[in-house]
Amino acid sequence: MLSRIAESLFWIGRYVERADNTARILDVHFNLLLEDPWVDEPTANASLLAVMHVATNPTASRDEVMKALATDPTVASSIAGTIGAARDNARRARETISTEVWESLNTSYMQMGARSRTPRPHDFFTWVRERTAVVWGLHSAQTSRDDAWHFMELGRSLERADMIARLLMTRSLEGTTGPNWTSLLRSCSAHEAYLRTVRALVTEERAAEFLLIDRLFPRSIAYNLDKAETTLALIEPGVTRNSLTDRARLALGRARTNLEYQAIDDILADLPSQMQQVQTACSLASDLIRDRFFLPASYVVWNQEAV
Repeated sequence: MLSRIAESLFWIGRYVERADNTARILDVHFNLLLEDPWVDEPTANASLLAVMHVATNPTASRDEVMKALATDPTVASSIAGTIGAARDNARRARETISTEVWESLNTSYMQMGARSRTPRPHDFFTWVRERTAVVWGLHSAQTSRDDAWHFMELGRSLERADMIARLLMTRSLEGTTGPNWTSLLRSCSAHEAYLRTVRALVTEERAAEFLLIDRLFPRSIAYNLDKAETTLALIEPGVTRNSLTDRARLALGRARTNLEYQAIDDILADLPSQMQQVQTACSLASDLIRDRFFLPASYVVWNQEAV
């Protein structure tokens, strides 16, 4: 596969997943602002922007958060920015992706302006989640399980692990008590799966364990770290020790085992730091993947990668 095609597929996976999870995080955050009577809104907004690695304003309003993380196409990591970037990459990989996937991304991009002007942010976030689900459904149904599939899934897995870590960091936002664990499970579409698996009411330890290290749920951090590690082995099997691919797998494996073999109470006691380590591992793996597979002069500069 050509390097430029592999790079475009990798970033389609990351950008579409970033849009989906940013919508989920913002939906939880705005619901929290409405439901918590003791919330310090400017501080909570500034803290969320810091978690998302966007320039912070200590007096940030809801409208400023919405613009910076959702509707401003000039912000690379906003929902509008990531949908636009995914479309641009899909255009460069038109000979590889299916027509339906391209049309789905293009339609989402063309409808973004009108949809983002809705007076109810929840409706916009629901629309974003539905549009990204359409992209992933078409991709799953119409893509051969070759390198095209692997690179897109690799980007998706890395981004999902990173964004679930950011979502869990909202438990520690300054100025608020943070969303409860039921809200976090629902935001990850995990509540029903949690109840079927655990067969008990939601508790902090069990919910955290489910989102962090459940090996069967596709939105847990450990599941996605393992999937990214396995996908790298499929893309380049039999790599030598200390190669760039091996170092990327090692970074992901260390982050995963750090979660799996650590007491859940210890993780919860230092949750922001633990989630920061996951983000650092994903960022390092992304850099190593870029250096190994993509053209050095053409890699995507995404300043939110710095953690």
